[in-house]
Amino acid sequence: MPGFRFTYVPHPITGVPAELCRKYLQGNDPVTGKPVLDEIIDALTRPLSKEDSSGGVIERPTPRLLAADTEENLQRLFQESGWTDGLPVILPTEVRVKEMLKGTSREPTEHVGRMQASFPHEAWTYNVEQVAVNAVMAGAKPEHLPVILALASIGTTSLSTSTTSFATMVVVNGPIRNEIKMNSGIGALSPFNQANAVIGRTWTLISLNLGSSGYPGEIYMGSLGNSLNYNNLCFAENEEELPKGWDALHVQKGFKPSESVVSTFLGWGMIHPDQSFGRPFHEQIPFWLKFVSPFSSATLLLDPTIIHQLNDNEGFKSKEQLSEWIQKNSMVTAKAWREDYYAVQNFIVTGAAQGREPAATYMKLPADELIPQFGNANRISILSVGGGTNYFWKAADFGYGRSASVDKWR
Repeated sequence: MPGFRFTYVPHPITGVPAELCRKYLQGNDPVTGKPVLDEIIDALTRPLSKEDSSGGVIERPTPRLLAADTEENLQRLFQESGWTDGLPVILPTEVRVKEMLKGTSREPTEHVGRMQASFPHEAWTYNVEQVAVNAVMAGAKPEHLPVILALASIGTTSLSTSTTSFATMVVVNGPIRNEIKMNSGIGALSPFNQANAVIGRTWTLISLNLGSSGYPGEIYMGSLGNSLNYNNLCFAENEEELPKGWDALHVQKGFKPSESVVSTFLGWGMIHPDQSFGRPFHEQIPFWLKFVSPFSSATLLLDPTIIHQLNDNEGFKSKEQLSEWIQKNSMVTAKAWREDYYAVQNFIVTGAAQGREPAATYMKLPADELIPQFGNANRISILSVGGGTNYFWKAADFGYGRSASVDKWR
């Protein structure tokens, strides 16, 4: 789309008064200096040219190999070209990539997926060998490659273009967890396990190099950025500690317990409550969840000690039962929703004005009317992770994205 029509306005637009947004519209485009409204009207009414209406695929040929050089020069080249996460990488020589490809039965040229930084950025496609190159760079081993290929097949970037500095999360389920010795117990979220670290890091490198993401100020616009993007909070679910009736995440999503699966989540960050005050755990959840981002989903990372307490002492016999209880008991007033929640996301004003539910109804409710913080229980995920050494847990504003089979990439 060579003639794609853009109009720019100042930022931020989220969380600012409507009056300021109106001034933006009535002002000038900060890039072109032209009136914003004039540009919008022109973009919508100017007839399309022949070039504007053309279609096709943009070819971006790149050499498969770089010229030979010293390791120091190549490391500098990778850094200066933006092909890394800022940390040193393992140089992906032909020998190393060939060894990595032993981790899958798929052909090197086979298509894996496509990734798009966001609309309207173009989507890039990639094959098995290209994914393997980035796995080598991240320090992965051949046995990690099926998980990485499954993750790449989902096609979700770990480096969102949003100005709100998103983070991502990778959860691995099934037999592959133990085969590649992933950590789901003590320190699972800490930098002690190679598989956890390199699988998550590879997602960042794939997003940079195969997904057109991660160019600050050009494509990546996260105002603060997010340190979780280094390895994207990658861990295995502690399935062995789940009580009967508490299904692992991949089983909840329709896979068999014997299948190996990778799943993705998107959010911003976490808070760290605890269960050391004597009150039943489930009674504490609604209070702490008020601190997750407005309009987000929620994911609870529960240590097995807490899961067993919920199952044995507090009457919750499944993840689904707990999620439903949370949804029904995490309430906010209509006044708080309008002033604290609704105002933060002023770009949904139009939807409410057009009758889009539930926003349209929430705008009309009495100030003290209680409404659910989460629209439905499916927006609340429960995960088992940790070593059972204390009653600690994490509440995150992460929402479930997609899952993919690892076994098909073996």
